[in-house]
Amino acid sequence: MAEVEVGYAPLKGTLATIKSSEEANVYFRTFFSQQTIALKEQMVVFYMNSALKVLACYKLSEGGITGTVVDTRLILSIALKLAATSFMIAHKHPSGNCKPSQADIELTNKLKESGKLMDIKMLDHLILVYNPYQYFSFADNGYL
Repeated sequence: MAEVEVGYAPLKGTLATIKSSEEANVYFRTFFSQQTIALKEQMVVFYMNSALKVLACYKLSEGGITGTVVDTRLILSIALKLAATSFMIAHKHPSGNCKPSQADIELTNKLKESGKLMDIKMLDHLILVYNPYQYFSFADNGYL
C-alpha cells in the first residue's frame, strides 16, 4: 500500500494581496501572454490565504480560439495542497467580448459549489480581453 505525505512550505517574502477585481485584473494579466491574448483562451488560478494574500498562481490550461479545458478536481486539489482558504480564476476571451457565455456561468457555479463543500471560497472569476482596462468580474456583477 502506498503511503502519502502532504507538506507545504510557503514562499518567503512579500505576497501580493488582492482586495478588488481591479487589482485582480492587473495581477492576472501578468500571467497571460500578450502575444496570444487575442488568439486563444487560457485559464489561470490564484490561490489565497485568509488575509487575501496570493499563495500561488497556477496556469491551468491553454486552449483554442473558442474554449479551454477546466478540471474542477485539479483546481480544488491544488487548493487543498496549499491549504488555501480561497481562490479566484481568470480566463481570456480572444473575441474581445468580455460578456460571459452560458458555459462560463455554469463553470462559475460548479466551482463555487464544489469549493463550498471543502470550505474553500471562490472569490471571483474574471474574463479578460485584449484591452487592459476592460474585463468582466462575476463577483462585481452578482454571480458570486
